[in-house]
Amino acid sequence: MHLGTVANKGKLTDILCPEAQICARAAGGHNAGHSIKANGISYDFHLLPSGLINPRCYNLIGSAVVFHFPSFWKELTALEEKGLKGVRERIFVSDRCQINFDLHAAVDGLEEIELGSNAVGTTKRGIGPAYSTKAARSGVRIHEIFDEETFERKLRLLASGYKKRFGDLLKYDVEEEIERFKQYRVELAPYVVDAVAFMKQAQEQDRSILIEGGQALMLDIDYGTYPYVTSSNAGLGGCVTGLALNPRKISEIIGVVKAYTTRVGSGPFKTEDTGEYGTKLQEIGREWGVSTGRKRRTGHLDLVVVKYSADVNHYTALNLTKLDVLDTFDTIKVAVKYIGPDGQPLESFPADLNLLEQCTVEYKEFEGWQKPTTKAKTWYDLPAKARAYVEFIEEFVGVKVKYIGTGPDREDMVVRK
Repeated sequence: MHLGTVANKGKLTDILCPEAQICARAAGGHNAGHSIKANGISYDFHLLPSGLINPRCYNLIGSAVVFHFPSFWKELTALEEKGLKGVRERIFVSDRCQINFDLHAAVDGLEEIELGSNAVGTTKRGIGPAYSTKAARSGVRIHEIFDEETFERKLRLLASGYKKRFGDLLKYDVEEEIERFKQYRVELAPYVVDAVAFMKQAQEQDRSILIEGGQALMLDIDYGTYPYVTSSNAGLGGCVTGLALNPRKISEIIGVVKAYTTRVGSGPFKTEDTGEYGTKLQEIGREWGVSTGRKRRTGHLDLVVVKYSADVNHYTALNLTKLDVLDTFDTIKVAVKYIGPDGQPLESFPADLNLLEQCTVEYKEFEGWQKPTTKAKTWYDLPAKARAYVEFIEEFVGVKVKYIGTGPDREDMVVRK
């Protein structure tokens, strides 16, 4: 079976990986972040696919990923130090990846300063600038590092352009980064592959392939809350193009959504709660970013957003995570409708953020179940009111909730047949 999945959290990837022969990242960079807790050990993943947890799973960083060399080495080393075996033999990198230089990170912060109150709230890890140079056709791809003369010429030209723009504000030494790449090109060579050929062979052999999403759809460059988005295609389309997938072979598309809603960084958040309710969600749910440590903004589950995401990504199933975080809430609200300034409900999530700002939210309230769900193993282990909450979500969105997360550990998952 070929398993093509948009999975935004590492725990589900870890559960599905025993069936997968290949786990791949399609887009984004080391701005992604999720944790997997297995055998009492917590593993953090950013640039690397979290299929590395499975000792029988090969992993690929796909062509549309922006690749940061220091993060690659750092993550591999951290996994080995925590006892994972054979990780270096099971990771490959596409030769078409764009390089995310330290130059890009230096520029990222300066661009955010330029935007002032309109700052996007990036991770300042150079993701946006790396994708910008890719689109401008001035970026450097991994295969180019093996042509030393071309590589150095292109990086110096890139640095010169940014220096003209930012002047002395840019604190960056291009010669120092060039010097480091003399070692990088030697060390990285064994991992670099033609990912088109790699994936073609895997698909022709009907290998089980798990595609791991990095960011949620609302951060997608085309379908998210633009301009408060990441710089890549975070949805299903990005998986297909970033890995040269045959769309006719995709058997399952799993959307991962929390039982409430969170957001990192700037941008609109219609159901955000900055009071006691939101603070309680933040504390119980341990809502801070794995990559940045920033606290996530929290609020009520926004089913308008979830349905919109399903309309774009065509999910075959949902993974509802962190249901246990709601165990002690008296009342639980979910957004079911946006009402426009004309008093009429919107058909879908709007592109126009000014219109979004003028909308009011219509909620449906649920009575909390006030019972622990943390050790639930089956559907009927869940309290009746929790089951009613899940059933409403799947009926509203029109997609079956197949997986229900009830805690941080690998075993804390209810799987519905």
